Amino acid sequence: MSVRMTLSAITLDCPDPLALAAFYQAATGLEPHPRSNADFASLGGGDGLSLGFQRVDGYRAPGWPGQDVPQQLHCCFRVADLEEAEARLLELGAGRPERQPNESRWRVLTDPAGHPFCIVGG
Repeated sequence: MSVRMTLSAITLDCPDPLALAAFYQAATGLEPHPRSNADFASLGGGDGLSLGFQRVDGYRAPGWPGQDVPQQLHCCFRVADLEEAEARLLELGAGRPERQPNESRWRVLTDPAGHPFCIVGG
């Protein structure tokens, strides 16, 4: 018999949890957990899934597409309008790597701590 698991959280390492939480809050509209602090911050919504950010001393941002510091994980977010979402995320502090493998369907961006993430039109 298999164990049934439900994903409850995704946590990203970073140098500044509150700053990275503020970026993702502005990008997603998720609400901050009231006990978020400088060592660990969390955002959540009504669906039970939370996005966490934990401080790591000596943090090194993953490289994309290079693998000197592997990304190990990246998140994908569905958006209604790819161009509009990309412009807004860049305003919020996201980066846009030069290499875009399928620009007509999705965009690879990086959050302010350097984690790659994708936005997918749909």
